[in-house]
Amino acid sequence: MRLIQVFVPQGELDLVLETADEAGVDYSVSRDTDRGEFEAVVSIPLSPSGVEPLLSDLRDAGLDERSYTVVTAAEVIVSSRTDAVSGSASGTRISREELRARAADLAPAASTYFSLLVVSTAIATAGLLLDSAATIIGAMVVAPLMGPALAASVGVIVDDESLATRGVVLQGAGLVVAIATAALIGWALRGTVLLPPGFDITTVPQIHERITPNVLALFLALGSGVAAVVSLTRNVGSVLVGVAIAVALVPPAATAGLGIAWGNPEVVVTAGTLVLVNMLSINLTALLLLWASGYRPHRAADIERVYGRLRSRIVVLLVAIVVLSVVLGGVTYGTYRTAAVEHDAKTELEAMSDEEWASEAGLTFRESDVDYELIDVYTGDRPVITVLVERPPGEVLPGDFADDVRDRLEAAVGVDLEVVVELVDTQRSG
Repeated sequence: MRLIQVFVPQGELDLVLETADEAGVDYSVSRDTDRGEFEAVVSIPLSPSGVEPLLSDLRDAGLDERSYTVVTAAEVIVSSRTDAVSGSASGTRISREELRARAADLAPAASTYFSLLVVSTAIATAGLLLDSAATIIGAMVVAPLMGPALAASVGVIVDDESLATRGVVLQGAGLVVAIATAALIGWALRGTVLLPPGFDITTVPQIHERITPNVLALFLALGSGVAAVVSLTRNVGSVLVGVAIAVALVPPAATAGLGIAWGNPEVVVTAGTLVLVNMLSINLTALLLLWASGYRPHRAADIERVYGRLRSRIVVLLVAIVVLSVVLGGVTYGTYRTAAVEHDAKTELEAMSDEEWASEAGLTFRESDVDYELIDVYTGDRPVITVLVERPPGEVLPGDFADDVRDRLEAAVGVDLEVVVELVDTQRSG
């Protein structure tokens, strides 16, 4: 429930009361006996969805815009008339004024925003290096990224240029700060006793997940954008939604920073692409859903202009997402190809071990290592497969044995291979 209090300027009380009567709402009047600027305060209990229609009626009736109209959330209303008040307007849609106020409140002051972002990025970077999913999720609770994304979208929809600009600036600057923070931490930790010698960040599962994203990663960002708008307009679950948005942005940004610290351009490009696609997707989803929910500028004359700006932004976001998604698609395909080569080679080696000639000779084929990275798919470098062959002591194999193994594996995986065969004399008891 909401309680609307209208501070009525001198001479406009009848206008306000007539509007309230026409809207069929209950109200009470507290007259100002001090003869100041305001004649009275009119208090009106309403459902959340009834606020915007009433405010529009007051505005259309000519209520002086210099007056104050305060909307507060009522925790409890004790009255037998509550059902009538709740039924005055159906739905749970809040007013555009309340929407704007909530979005502005969610975008904190710059000092608070960047302080929390640095802390959350530092924790997330430690979680990535430790391969600790729990630490990364804990860092997301601190990250203040939900507010700027919603502020940018709401600002566009309700024609508040300052709010939209502030949201865009905070998002862009926040992304740079997050990457720089992770890069500095990575540079400070690299080569210290806190990390093992020759530490390779690409071998850490939590980091590897961010540098081998696929198109399915878009679902997290798109879902987060939808959840953020629902949370804002329904005033529920904002903390959990904020965590989801932060998961989509902070870990890949921190991964890109670590790629800078380790001088690995592949990590920077893949993780940087992921964070950009996620950020743009969240903004696109929020814009579309807010407009579809019926939010517009309060002046009818501004609607067409705002609609034009909205279309331009949507086109820019879509083009950017499509272009960046090409990279995600390339990563998806490359990851699939490397996994397919490893799987097919392993399957073929198992089949070779089960064949009659191998059993008679006492040979067992095992995949020891597959050296085939994502970048190799596009540079054309051949996969290098190391095959471990167990044989009985004294068993003599033909000189072209390695070539035969390579031919079998190439036929199975469908690409040219370089095969290294390691022979191990094996004795089995019993």
